[in-house]
Amino acid sequence: MFQPLGFERLSVNTSLGRIIYYTNTGSLWQDKITSSTDKETLVFLHGFGGGSSAYEWSKVYPAFAGEYRIIAPDLLGWGESEHPARNYRDEDYLTTIKEFLQQTCDGAVTTIASSLTAALTIRVAINHPELFKSLILTTPAGLSDFGENYSRSFFAQLISTPILDKFIYTTGVATSGGIRSFLEQRQFANSNRVYEEIVEAYLESAKKLNAEYAALSFVRGDLCFDLSEYIQQLTTPTAIIWGQKSQFTGPEIGQRLAQMNTQAIKYFQQLEDVGLTPQLELPGVTIGLIRKFINSLSK
Repeated sequence: MFQPLGFERLSVNTSLGRIIYYTNTGSLWQDKITSSTDKETLVFLHGFGGGSSAYEWSKVYPAFAGEYRIIAPDLLGWGESEHPARNYRDEDYLTTIKEFLQQTCDGAVTTIASSLTAALTIRVAINHPELFKSLILTTPAGLSDFGENYSRSFFAQLISTPILDKFIYTTGVATSGGIRSFLEQRQFANSNRVYEEIVEAYLESAKKLNAEYAALSFVRGDLCFDLSEYIQQLTTPTAIIWGQKSQFTGPEIGQRLAQMNTQAIKYFQQLEDVGLTPQLELPGVTIGLIRKFINSLSK
C-alpha cells in the first residue's frame, strides 16, 4: 500500500531473520544506456519507534531513483521484515545492518540513516569502514549519550513491567489515536505536518504480528548506548542533520558529538522548527540537503 511507484520489494536472509527491502529495479527508472547495477548505490535506513519502517524515507528516496540504485529496507522486527519473538539488543542491529549491506551492496556505499539507527550505523562504520563511502545522518544519537541513562526513565521502567508492557503497546501505541498523538506531540515539531497517510503507514507496521518485540525493546532502552564512547573512532566522511525541536535529544547533544570528531564529521546542519524526522516533516528540504552533502562529501 505504501510502496512508491516504480519500486519493487525484494528480500535477503540474515543470520537473525529475513529483511525486506525496496529498490528501483522497475522500468520507470531505467534508460537505454545505464542499468540499475551500473549506478552508485544509496542506502536509506529508518529509525525506531512504534510503527517504524522504510516508509519513513519514502518521500525522499524516489527523488534519487533516476540517478542512483536505491536500497531501503524494513529493518529486522519492523515493517514487512521478519519479526522474531525476542528481546532485541543493539548487537542484533549491528549484526543485521552489516550483513544486509554485505549482501545487497557491492563495495562502499553512501548510507543515509535516522536517529538511533544512525548511531548504530556509526558503530558499524567504525568496525567495517570498507562498507561505507560516506554517511548522511539525521539526529544520530544513542539516547544514553554523555552518561545519561534512558533506561532509568519513568516510561522505560513502566514498559519493563511484564504483561503491562504488551497491554500498553496494544492499547496505547498500536492504535490510530496512539500513533497520531505520538507523531504530533513527540516526533514532529509542527503537528499540522502529520497527515492521514503517515498515521496509516505507521499503524500498519505497528500491527504486524510480533511487532511489539522490537518496539518494546526500543522503549525499554535495550537498544540504547552512549555514542560519545564510540564517535571518535569514526573515519567515514559524515554529514549530520539535526532538527532543532527534536524532543528526545536536542541539537546541543548533536553539536557535542560532532565536535568530538571534526576529522570525520564534516558538516553539522541544524534545522529550525523541525523535530526528530525532517525526512517526513520537510522532505523537500531533506532531499536538497542530501544532494548537497553527497556532492560535498565526495570531494
